[in-house]
Amino acid sequence: MILFPNAKINIGLNITERRPDGYHNLETIFYPINIKDALEVVESDQLSFESSGLDIPGRAEDNLCIKGYHLLKNDHNLPPVSIHLHKSIPIGAGLGGGSADAAYFIRLMNQQFELGLSVEEMTGYARKLGADCAFFIENKPVFAFEKGDEFESIKLDLSKYKIALVMPDVHISTAEAYRGVKPALVKESLFDLIAEQPITEWKRYIKNDFELSIFKNHAEIRGVKAALYEAGAIYASMSGSGASVFGIFEQTPDLQHLEADNEVFYDV
Repeated sequence: MILFPNAKINIGLNITERRPDGYHNLETIFYPINIKDALEVVESDQLSFESSGLDIPGRAEDNLCIKGYHLLKNDHNLPPVSIHLHKSIPIGAGLGGGSADAAYFIRLMNQQFELGLSVEEMTGYARKLGADCAFFIENKPVFAFEKGDEFESIKLDLSKYKIALVMPDVHISTAEAYRGVKPALVKESLFDLIAEQPITEWKRYIKNDFELSIFKNHAEIRGVKAALYEAGAIYASMSGSGASVFGIFEQTPDLQHLEADNEVFYDV
């Protein structure tokens, strides 16, 4: 069985406070986009993981799909499986690719082995694997809060617009991203801003707290955002903790001038 885990973008991201457990509370909008990996699982004699496409750092046994298997195995009688992941979603991009793969693995195992898990049960497993993993179980636009693993549904449909995404040749670690932010409570929640403000006003009201320090240290990412606005974006922002930057356009833009130094995805 094969599924195609998709990426997400963050529309706005406010770091509101540091938690006693060392994490941060935040608020953001998760919106699914059509950059996809391919995930295949077949029953096998022994548990194994292999990948193709983009190189995945770290040991195979530490991959979130393997960790997801062991989580499910604790509660269900599962046979060994062979997992193959073809990686296309850029890594270290703020697009949630690894989280998507883990969540889709849970969904795939539920289907393939008829585990009978509800959405709530699959979401519970996904939360144990990472803060934004749970989003990809239902995979629809949400307002995310707390650690980014609590959700409230929102009405947000960008299908009449064109979303382009640019990935510079830069990797931003989560540790680097969080070192540069100072948590602060917000005057108006993103949940309200998205409901009240038209997309033409997002540039004025909706920001990503990671941008301030990351743009200081990585001029090329700042330059990509500026280039997207110059190309006619209604709204542009770094996604999550970066390094990717997306732009929302009324028509598919011409970004050929960015393609030499960056990976560019159109109409995602």
